[in-house]
Amino acid sequence: MNEPHSRRLPTPKIFVVANQKGGVGKTTTSVNLAAALARHGKRTLLVDLDPQGNATMGSGIDKRALKRSVYHVLIGLADVIDATQRSERGGYDLLPANRDLAGAELDLVDFDERESRLKDALAPVLDDYDFVLIDCPPSLSLLTLNGLCAAHGVVIPMQCEYFALEGLSDLVNTIKKVHANFNPELRVIGLLRVMFDPRVTLTQQVSAQLEQHFGDKVFRSIIPRNVRLAEAPSYGLPGIVFDPQSKGARAYLQFGAELVERVADWARRSVPDSTEAPR
Repeated sequence: MNEPHSRRLPTPKIFVVANQKGGVGKTTTSVNLAAALARHGKRTLLVDLDPQGNATMGSGIDKRALKRSVYHVLIGLADVIDATQRSERGGYDLLPANRDLAGAELDLVDFDERESRLKDALAPVLDDYDFVLIDCPPSLSLLTLNGLCAAHGVVIPMQCEYFALEGLSDLVNTIKKVHANFNPELRVIGLLRVMFDPRVTLTQQVSAQLEQHFGDKVFRSIIPRNVRLAEAPSYGLPGIVFDPQSKGARAYLQFGAELVERVADWARRSVPDSTEAPR
């Protein structure tokens, strides 16, 4: 997890929410983090890079009615501004997805630098946002590679259970390979414990192992297992909008504040030392 550090790395703005293991609350984290950052006054864009389009539906946008989506952006038939929609209740912008995106893998094969299509598409709008979040599919695919190549950092949501540790090792190895071969700016921002049930002994044990092994890479915020978060997508709402007083909503608001704090800390630490010779 000790990726190379450099003073010349940019302050993180683009974050992939990724985990190669399915069912770990990845999309729930993406949608609620976007809404939480918006609540904290941050201009936020959420990119749905999963052909299932769950982040799109969970943001209140009907994926079946899309005329332009991230698919059209990736293959050059639309730009980000034309395809972006507003999640009015969530308070953030959304680059939506639907099943059309499943065909992108084949369509992108003929493009040069196909792993950088998303990065290049986002470049013109980056100054319009404080944060860009990318919700990736639960697999290592060309779509996920596009997300990792576009990002400054990776947020890893994970359950505190035995098999999650095995999946974490695979994901970290993937991140290292992308860092080495495609994107030297990429780094792990942190691990977020989700669907947390403190009554389960194994959950507490795995959580302690994470803190011991990864130290401050583990976010202080913990997202509890919460039925209101699970219900929210069926209403087309982020959990923090659906029931702001629920434990899950409050936890994601806390997490949004912690991420803002962590990014601000990176910005402070990235300022060159006045005693250091220029390079």
